[in-house]
Amino acid sequence: MNRKDVDVVVIGAGPVGENVADRTVQGGLTTVIVEAELVGGECSYWACMPSKALLRPGQVLDAARAIPGAAEAVTAGLDVAEVLSRRDRFTSGWSDAGQVSWLEGAGIELVRGHGRISGEREVTVVGGDGTRTVITARHAVVVATGSVASAPPIPGLAEAGAWTSREATSVRTVPDSVAVIGGGVVATEMATAFAALGSEVTVIARHALLSGMEPFAAEAVLEGLRERGVTVLTDTATARVDRDENSVTIATSAGTVTAAEVLVATGRSAATADIGMEHVGLTPGDWLDVDDTLRVTGVDWLYGVGDVNHRALLTHQGKYQGRAAGDVIAARAAGRPVDDGPWGTHVATADHAAVPHVVFTAPEVASVGLTAAGATDAGLTVRVVDYDLGRVAGASLSRDGYTGRARMVVDEDRQVVVGATFVGPEVAELLQTATTAIVAEIPLSRLWHAVPAYPTVSEIWLRLLEAYGRPA
Repeated sequence: MNRKDVDVVVIGAGPVGENVADRTVQGGLTTVIVEAELVGGECSYWACMPSKALLRPGQVLDAARAIPGAAEAVTAGLDVAEVLSRRDRFTSGWSDAGQVSWLEGAGIELVRGHGRISGEREVTVVGGDGTRTVITARHAVVVATGSVASAPPIPGLAEAGAWTSREATSVRTVPDSVAVIGGGVVATEMATAFAALGSEVTVIARHALLSGMEPFAAEAVLEGLRERGVTVLTDTATARVDRDENSVTIATSAGTVTAAEVLVATGRSAATADIGMEHVGLTPGDWLDVDDTLRVTGVDWLYGVGDVNHRALLTHQGKYQGRAAGDVIAARAAGRPVDDGPWGTHVATADHAAVPHVVFTAPEVASVGLTAAGATDAGLTVRVVDYDLGRVAGASLSRDGYTGRARMVVDEDRQVVVGATFVGPEVAELLQTATTAIVAEIPLSRLWHAVPAYPTVSEIWLRLLEAYGRPA
């Protein structure tokens, strides 16, 4: 058995854990990061990067087909082999050598193996060869193990060998048909990708698509999927799944669906089932309850960062949390003041009111902050301003027949934007301006002076402000 004493131990070497470790090392603390799989985590190999690599070729092809002069040059569909090959380049062929090199350059020590909390400030790591390493942290242990795909208790589902997002994004051969159980982001994005790659796709959603977003956004995605030949069954329950040697049969409340493969995309669970939560009085498998400095409630040396705390299951938000957590751990270790007030250096305040989110479907959905309903439920005095994105010069130039919509949600008492949603082709790049306006609480009277260039899609901000009217 090997033993190590360091300042900080981070369990999980995905983007979140890497950011925590980078900040603690920069803060002068010796740091070990523990990883049982690939350094770089879910986002790099099975989520953000490969899924967007699969989606982008279809987006580009759609854009070309929407512009006369370019459309005539499009004489075929996607080259599936090249799409998959490009995907492989973005995952580095599922090799983490580059990520390991980055850790070494940043001064972060890597211990490979499965890490479990085994005592106070103690993590025991079992390597692939059975070697045990006990690491004691002088200051903090950080859990950054993320989340895992969860599946509902549908009879026959497990026996049918259903895909999760991992199998979908790492596919080697595109099946003739795919049934997708779920109606959220993963479900709609993968339905979009496989339809573009030539699969016959059926989406089976227990409720509506994209719950929690503005209803008009969900309706646009539903229409977009159907325009691409996807069969979408909403408000449909799945009763049973069976596989034979040729296909998968799914019994639903709307009838029977048959496909070559079935993808389950119904949610995520905390990856805390086997990391020693019982040794700190917590329940294995539960999400970690944390304060705004990401410290776990009731355990002053333990931090839960990223998906594992269930605040915002998004890579960029987890990295943001990681920077705050790493900095506050270093500050506490050195006895420096902690800036833990709202929007302070050592807190993740944006998790509560300014989380940017993009759904890379066709059309895209980009949103940040509160929906109209959410703002009303929060007790704000709300005014909603909508505008047709297709009427903006930059949008109409980007493609003929551009269809989209923008919504600005305003807190009338403070005269600031508290939410924004954009729906349309390639609206993701509009999101940072909205995020900045919300985080900085920029008064609408000042936003009038942020002049958008013409003709760009960003001119939507001028149009939204004109529709609102100059504040008194």
